[in-house]
Amino acid sequence: MNVTVIDYGVGNLRSLRRGLERAGATVEESSDPATIADAEALVLPGVGAFEECMRNSRPFHDVLVDAAEDTPVLGICVGLQLLFTESTEGAPDGETVAGLDLIPGRVERLPADEVTVPHMGWNTLAVERAHPLVEDIGDDYAYFVHSYATAVNDHTVAAAEHGRRFAAIAANERGNVVGTQFHPEKSGETGLKLLANFVDFARTWNADEERTATASD
Repeated sequence: MNVTVIDYGVGNLRSLRRGLERAGATVEESSDPATIADAEALVLPGVGAFEECMRNSRPFHDVLVDAAEDTPVLGICVGLQLLFTESTEGAPDGETVAGLDLIPGRVERLPADEVTVPHMGWNTLAVERAHPLVEDIGDDYAYFVHSYATAVNDHTVAAAEHGRRFAAIAANERGNVVGTQFHPEKSGETGLKLLANFVDFARTWNADEERTATASD
């Protein structure tokens, strides 16, 4: 299974690449929109601030939105946040920064008056609903480093809690655009299992799409 990691100057690509390769993927890092458009599966990493990541990834926004129509996409940490509708990070009071709007939701700061922010370290996942990404994953631990998150809603696949409950894994309605607020490449066997699930899901998705295309011909 070929997986393309979008390289826009942020994210720990080396660790992520190793994790995906251990999960059975052939990995390509690319900043070429044409390569991204033709990818069998995409991973959108992210480290840092929402507005900066949106700005740095701008050359890929249109192709990524188009690809999300029929391609498995996995966002990681801020990469997940970019998939949401908007974020309050980096915006004036009462305003938001627009995201890619591939998953409905608003990214907001965790309650710093109640808990330490950033939320850094291991925390428990609580699976909210079935999705291939959480196959054989229960209430396991994952590694988080973040100050912002989106509230638990219909898009939530798994939740975690730090001051308030937030979406630790989310997906769009069709299920092909998914993301983790934590870093699977730093989350031990749980993270490796999740990456393997994504690779298997992408393989099945592409096979189903190919069969559908063949049948329509």
